[in-house]
Amino acid sequence: MRENDPVTSATRQPGTPAAATPARLIATDLDGTLLRDDKSVSPRTVAALAAAEEAGIEVFFVTGRPARWMDVVSDHVHGHGLAICGNGAAVVDLHGGPGAHRFVKVRELARSNALDAVRLLREAAPGTVFAIEQTYGFHQEPDYPKLHMEIPGNLLPAEQLLAPDGPDADQPVLKILAYHPALDPDAFLTLARLAIGDRANVTRSSPSALLELSGPDVSKASTLALCCAERGISHEEVVAFGDMPNDVEMLTWAGRSYAMGNAHPAVIAAASGRTVANNEDGVAVVIEELLAERL
Repeated sequence: MRENDPVTSATRQPGTPAAATPARLIATDLDGTLLRDDKSVSPRTVAALAAAEEAGIEVFFVTGRPARWMDVVSDHVHGHGLAICGNGAAVVDLHGGPGAHRFVKVRELARSNALDAVRLLREAAPGTVFAIEQTYGFHQEPDYPKLHMEIPGNLLPAEQLLAPDGPDADQPVLKILAYHPALDPDAFLTLARLAIGDRANVTRSSPSALLELSGPDVSKASTLALCCAERGISHEEVVAFGDMPNDVEMLTWAGRSYAMGNAHPAVIAAASGRTVANNEDGVAVVIEELLAERL
């Protein structure tokens, strides 16, 4: 069943004194944000996350990663154990560790929309190749490059992978990955958004020309808003962190938001503040400041 999207493109108004509102929830991206470039969580960051939870501030990991790639933070989920994965396509309970996750909420990409998006993007950008992310499966086209660690379940054209009788047809499609070998990443993103229109939400988090297509109303921001509404948390009480275009809506929505020192220009423009780079523990720096404000 499709959920209504409670997010507008610019909920936070310029000049809103968000800093005066005590934080109740921290929402942080992972790659390029919470994680260092070697994919580790630094001791300083581990301590800051634990201190935030101890102070009663809930922590949500909000990432483009699929649930099965969440082992990097499974030791740091603390009390709640929830993460928003696949750019908002799933809310996952990480208790139990890698491989034992449970899907709490799934916001799928309808196969009809997915097939339309593939067709339109093939027409607009010849040479585009695709991979399909499902709740528990990953499949790709034969020419899709080896961009991910795992071995795909099937090597077939996207049209066959998305067919009603295709592989894992009983599993929801969470997102489509679209790669182009020659286009500039930002140019590819703009072209794809124009071509696909309202059939899917298109974003990117990779430095290469790799796009991520989700359901039309699905984003990190919209799923985070749903989770906050269930907890009685307003956007003014959320502090968010990110570094790439797939974080922009979340950073715009949150009452207080921080672009990393290594962030994409669009992220810097969207955030209400800026911290140091991921390799300098930028998220931990801000969390420490937030907790000091409470003293």
